[in-house]
Amino acid sequence: MPERQSYDVVIVGGGHNALVAATILGRAGRSVLVLERRDELGGAAVSARLFPEFDARVSRYSYLVSLFPAALLRSLGVSVELRARRVAAHPPLDPDPAWQAMLARVGERLFPTLTEPLRSRSEMRRLLDDDTAWEALFETPLSELLERSFASDLVRGTVLTDALIGTFAPADDPELRQNRCFLYHVIGGSWDVPVGGMGALSGALAEAALSAGAELLIRTEVVAVDTDGRTAEVRCADGRLYASKHVLAGVAPHVLDRLLGKAPGDPFDKPEGAQLKINMLLSRLPRVPGTTPEDAFTGTFHVNEGYEQLEEAYRQACAGEIPSLPPCEVYCHSLTDPTILSPDLRARGVHTLTSFGLHMPARLFANGDAKERAVAATLRSLNRVLDEPIEECLLGIEALTPPELEAELGLPGGHIFHRDLAWPFAESDEDVGRWGVETDRPNVWLCGAGARRGGGVSGIAGHNVARAVLGEFGSSA
Repeated sequence: MPERQSYDVVIVGGGHNALVAATILGRAGRSVLVLERRDELGGAAVSARLFPEFDARVSRYSYLVSLFPAALLRSLGVSVELRARRVAAHPPLDPDPAWQAMLARVGERLFPTLTEPLRSRSEMRRLLDDDTAWEALFETPLSELLERSFASDLVRGTVLTDALIGTFAPADDPELRQNRCFLYHVIGGSWDVPVGGMGALSGALAEAALSAGAELLIRTEVVAVDTDGRTAEVRCADGRLYASKHVLAGVAPHVLDRLLGKAPGDPFDKPEGAQLKINMLLSRLPRVPGTTPEDAFTGTFHVNEGYEQLEEAYRQACAGEIPSLPPCEVYCHSLTDPTILSPDLRARGVHTLTSFGLHMPARLFANGDAKERAVAATLRSLNRVLDEPIEECLLGIEALTPPELEAELGLPGGHIFHRDLAWPFAESDEDVGRWGVETDRPNVWLCGAGARRGGGVSGIAGHNVARAVLGEFGSSA
């Protein structure tokens, strides 16, 4: 038997939430070990030189920072600049003042609760103190609010996209998955560009964790977690064993169940991602009707995302077909942050372009040529709204389907949030006052996007799990 090393906390997976938790716990005097399967830390928040002949560092998976509390970043000592985009979106939206005021009020009152113990549903409603907004966002399908608030099909669809990022659902879904996704997209304000790319953020978080005394191991795959509720043993593929008081799972809940040896559930319960991510390097930005390429692509460039277009794409995907006109949204990181390009590429006018396609569920990619057809359809969709084919500007292209995200990052079904997003409040009396990171094992905790109030590059799940664990140790963060 190999010798076991012991730690207060072992964290499985080295994503950005794991690094946040490791920093907080290390500074509180706990011994922390982070185990990452891949050869780099950061999980989905990493940069890569995708096209070797060009010195461009592309945010390969996740590409914007959302909901990361400024106070949390300061407390971690992370100084990476998060830069707002000069243009929010194209076509530009001008929702009426009442709409903007409602979303601002929801954000102001609810966002601070994301790093606090869970309130009950009724307490959250009292805190919001706006029955109209509560009914519209928390009780009825988002379609009712959009159809009541906007006459324009284009405006309805553009607003709806915030409810469909990584979420395969119609606007009138009775389960309100689209409402939950929409809430997380609008509650924290703008989605910002990390200067230096996503890898710069994860690199700074890793430095903070190391400075706090955490040990960070890469190329170390965890294959099993055993626990009696008081102590745990983490077993790695190379035979190494680590004992700990607490295990934090930076992996998806579906993956954690496998590590704990739980019997597989109904295969239809497996999460399913629904997006096609395309990374592009361009010799120049393509021409766009009615505006400059800089104004079009600095913010979110909406492509065939009208309300009826989104509904049709959803129907086609449900029928097992790649949407004939895939809705997607595109933005150019290098317009806001040119540092990801070498001086030579900047001088040549080279730019990056990221496309995030909606309603592309994992089920569509069972056939061998599905990826090729999905990429071709997406480029055709983009070309419909350009003044010239995007292919005339392409220097390099990489596409990532949900099955590839599962293979590379361990995301079940390629689901970018690990599973459907949950409401940011307790849905049972026993969860009031908890942190939304608990599992059915007293010393095993969620530490990633699958936690309640997880999802996105926010660090919130990492903060909350650290607070929960320190509470078990009898101290606070």
